[in-house]
Amino acid sequence: MKQKRLLTLATAFIVLLTIFTPKNTHAQNKDDKWVLSGNFQSVTQFFDRDDEIGANTVVYRKQKSSNESWLFAKLSYNTWDFSMRYDLFNNSPLLNPQASYSNQGLGFFQIRKNIKGLDITAGYFYDQFGSGTVFRAYEDRNIGIDYAVQGIRVKYTVGKNLRLKGFSGQQKGNINNRFGVFPERLQGFNAEYDLRLGKRKKLSIQTGASVINRTLDESTMSAVASEINGLPLNQRFGDPKYNTFALNGYTTINYGPFTFYGEYSHKTKDLIRNLEERLINRPGDVYFGILTFAKNKLGKKKKSSIAVNLQYKKIDRFGFRINPYVNQLDGLITYLPSITRANTFRLLARYTSVPQVLGEQAYTGDILYAINRKTKLSFNYSSVNSLGFNGDNNGSPIKLFREYYGSISHKFSRKFKGKVGLQRIEYNQERYEIKPGVELVQTWTPFMEFTWKYSRRKSIRFEYQLLETKQDLGSFMNAVLEWNIAPKYSFSVTNMINHKPERFKGSSIPNKVINYPTVFASYTHNQSVFTLAYIKQVQGVNCTGGICRVEPAFSGVRFTINTNF
Repeated sequence: MKQKRLLTLATAFIVLLTIFTPKNTHAQNKDDKWVLSGNFQSVTQFFDRDDEIGANTVVYRKQKSSNESWLFAKLSYNTWDFSMRYDLFNNSPLLNPQASYSNQGLGFFQIRKNIKGLDITAGYFYDQFGSGTVFRAYEDRNIGIDYAVQGIRVKYTVGKNLRLKGFSGQQKGNINNRFGVFPERLQGFNAEYDLRLGKRKKLSIQTGASVINRTLDESTMSAVASEINGLPLNQRFGDPKYNTFALNGYTTINYGPFTFYGEYSHKTKDLIRNLEERLINRPGDVYFGILTFAKNKLGKKKKSSIAVNLQYKKIDRFGFRINPYVNQLDGLITYLPSITRANTFRLLARYTSVPQVLGEQAYTGDILYAINRKTKLSFNYSSVNSLGFNGDNNGSPIKLFREYYGSISHKFSRKFKGKVGLQRIEYNQERYEIKPGVELVQTWTPFMEFTWKYSRRKSIRFEYQLLETKQDLGSFMNAVLEWNIAPKYSFSVTNMINHKPERFKGSSIPNKVINYPTVFASYTHNQSVFTLAYIKQVQGVNCTGGICRVEPAFSGVRFTINTNF
């Protein structure tokens, strides 16, 4: 009831401010101190059941249609900001792809005041410390996650170089209660300092440190005690802690063409689950480093350039959640994205490395070499292994993911350009998708893309990929034909064909050739974009913003609206 009263008061406050706002909010007069802005997004889906591809979850059997909508408004007056967002979920599979969720209400509200360098926020807020390893509060509505914190946040800038930040609050609710908050408490503090050295200040250093404290509530601790007492004697442990602390330090160093980023994070003893989903009480660590080098105007004609990016990450039992009883995507306090290549082509992105918070060691290297303004070469190698304790039965690390990638792009003329390349993937489907006994997926995927801009505003793009594998569902080919009429229209036709089907043991999908067509249209008018698509999509891992989850197949019609004001 307290939460509902708070939401009601916040809504009434914003509405009153809106009513008494002068109607000329968009005037450019210097005396006009009111600014109203915002955006609206809506996704409507109609489900066409298709048992052959596995599109038969509850929304296909019962609801048949769904909608998710978000209306965000921000009203600014001098140094005051007032924000709110109304969220609606109607028969939505977004939060849990195997079920549906219906609810609506105030999903975000915020009051913010700036007082000469002191920034004060009350209500919900999004933020992160460093790269987000110990704390990141953010939203990614494309896969239905919202890790906002409700509470108080204070930021203060001391001089030009020192920035301080602190907060206290509770994380937004889970997929069963999106408009509530978890009972656990979060508090955090972050400090960052900038430094420039040298006669011409060629050397710049930014360094920072953070600490996060999470306190469990009494009901969660009672559940933990009951679970521990139910374990066999040799697996029980004592002294579970109410409080867990996560601390980190990080630095960015820029010198000439080199940039280095390093970060170390440590978490005190925390209640996490092992591969058997058994509760354990262990500390955790994350080691993360990036080294980049970029140089232009190489060679005799000064037309070449090169960029190199090397990354390393080690995660050792660093799953930091609001409590040990939340679902897979609920209650994440930390942000641990994959450092492997982010592929955009559909088949190249079919098998993606999902960060293993229990333990992994990953390396990746990228080289981008421009021979001249017309021709560019790109290469990537990525490797991910488990750690010993979450490896094989002998305690040795196991292979989780490998990627080998190479491409060449060339601009033939002002109107015509193209790209061709090849990708090799090795993917541990047993570990990433929890499919016991399946083989390591091994793929070869050649691909090509060509764009012909035949007039100032019109272009045609063709894209093709061929994924060859004898594991998982077998081999696929995917072709895309896209027609763009800038700035208003875009049309595309896609067909992905499972042309050499294979089926793992227990698969419900028939062993035959299956087509996955998509027809898409987009219309842009001023600040608004409308899209309409018929989609048939294969089951697999969907990743966005560093967060990945296994999603069921999709079959149906999708209509979206995106607008800003």
